[in-house]
Amino acid sequence: MKLVIGGSTGFVGTELISQALSDPAITSIIALSRRETPTPPGSTKLKSIACDNFESYPDNVREELKDVDACIWTIAITPAKLKGIPFDDVCKISRDYAVTAIRTLAELRSTQDRPLRFIYVSGHVAPRSLAEVPPEFSGHGLTDYGLMRGEAETQILAYAEQSNGTVESCVVKPGVIDAPDKEKRIISGIPNIDIRVFAATMLDQVINGFKKDTLRNDDMIQIGEQALAKK
Repeated sequence: MKLVIGGSTGFVGTELISQALSDPAITSIIALSRRETPTPPGSTKLKSIACDNFESYPDNVREELKDVDACIWTIAITPAKLKGIPFDDVCKISRDYAVTAIRTLAELRSTQDRPLRFIYVSGHVAPRSLAEVPPEFSGHGLTDYGLMRGEAETQILAYAEQSNGTVESCVVKPGVIDAPDKEKRIISGIPNIDIRVFAATMLDQVINGFKKDTLRNDDMIQIGEQALAKK
């Protein structure tokens, strides 16, 4: 399997690479980020691709993205980092980059004997309609942000639905992501998930197929823990 990890230098991307490198089902990893991704000495499985334009991929990047089997897209602006970033840029980075990625990867496949599997990492409470907007979003000025992330989810899922089976997509909605070497964060009303479990879930799903098109925190804890137990 040839796997693209979008946002490979981030918190989630780093764990995905660590686990993917040791998974025999994944034979090639394209680490896509704005800066170079550290490559283990002697590794032939991981290729770092630095890209500064996620709206229109340059030819050298498009060449590396040909015939990809799966992609896990982690690039987004989180609520904690919204301050000081123009909302248009937040939308571009958190929604438009992902939509461009799924379309580009689908276009660059020369074979349709198996579907492209695409995971979009969203937020635990990202609403897909005004009726789903949680009260805490309104109170913290996050309504537009949340709806934008929900719109991204809808577009990613719709693209797969309209692909005649050539693309499968899945939205994952984790809670607070914990790391074993960091103090556990508690946010009222938001569940927690271990970074190792979260990464194991996504790798399991791109390798074995999606159980459903939207995976929530409880779903991922069950899938991820079972996947880790098999290793």
